[in-house]
Amino acid sequence: MATIRVRDWTKEQIERIRDAESHSSHDSVIKSLLKDRKLAQYVDYPVESPTDQAEESEGEPTATDRPFDELTVLAELEQPDNGVVFLWCPNCGNELAHLTVDTPLGLSVFETECQRCLTHLDSHAVVAIEIGYPIEQKLVEDALRSDLRQCVRDYWDRTLQHAADADEDVDRLVWQFDQYRREFAWDWPADRPVVGLDPDTTYRDRQTGERIRVLEAVTDNRNALDAHQVQRYSPDTDLETTDPDTEILDPADVVRLVCDRRVVLSDVDSREVPTAE
Repeated sequence: MATIRVRDWTKEQIERIRDAESHSSHDSVIKSLLKDRKLAQYVDYPVESPTDQAEESEGEPTATDRPFDELTVLAELEQPDNGVVFLWCPNCGNELAHLTVDTPLGLSVFETECQRCLTHLDSHAVVAIEIGYPIEQKLVEDALRSDLRQCVRDYWDRTLQHAADADEDVDRLVWQFDQYRREFAWDWPADRPVVGLDPDTTYRDRQTGERIRVLEAVTDNRNALDAHQVQRYSPDTDLETTDPDTEILDPADVVRLVCDRRVVLSDVDSREVPTAE
C-alpha cells in the first residue's frame, strides 16, 4: 500500500485530532477533515452574485489560475492553511523561515535576506508554502526548485498583466522584477512573455510578428529602468541581410513592451542578426 510522507508538525496535529475525537486511525482523521472541508465549501462561503463576480474581475487579479494550490508568492497569500507557512528562497531553494500567523494575513512591508545565497528578497519574490504542499516528496524528486521558479514566474506574469489596472507603481514593478531576474540568472522560457530586456538578444512581438534586436543599454540607472538602443525588423525581413536604423527605447517604452505581455524571446538565434557598425 502506498504511503504519504508528512512533516512531524502535521503528524502531531493529526494525532491530536485522533485522540480528541476518538478516531481509530490517522486515515480516519484525514477522511473526516476532507469531509468537513467539502461541507465548508457549501456552508462557509456564500454564492457569488453576477454583480460580485463582475466587481472581482474589474479589481485585482485572482489566484484561480495559479499553477499550484498551496505554493505562492508571499505578496498574494491571504489565508494560509491552519495559519502555518514556510518561506523559501526561489533562487537557491533554501528554507528561510517557518511561521505561524494570524489570518487573514496582511503585509505592508516584508524584506529578508537568504542566508545561503545572500539574495535580498521581498514579498514579490519570497515563496510561501502551505502545509498541504508535499515538500519532502518534491525534495526527493528534485522538483522543488523548479516549482519555486515556476511559481514566481507565474506571479510576475499575472501581476504585470493587471498592474496598471490595480494602480500599482508599474515602472517600479518592472524594474524590480527585472533586477530579480538578472540576479537569479534564470533562463527565461521561450513561451512566456519576458519581464525585462537584455543586450545582444532578439525578441518577438507575438501579436505583430515584429522582431526587436536589443543592442545595448544607453543609460546606467541604479534604481530605475535603463533606455536601450534597438533595431526593429518587420515579420518578412531577412534578418541576415538587413541592417535597419537604430532607435532608442526609453524606459517608458520598455515598461509598455513588458506590461503588454506580448514580447517573448525570438526563435531566431540573436547571433544571426547583424549588429550596427
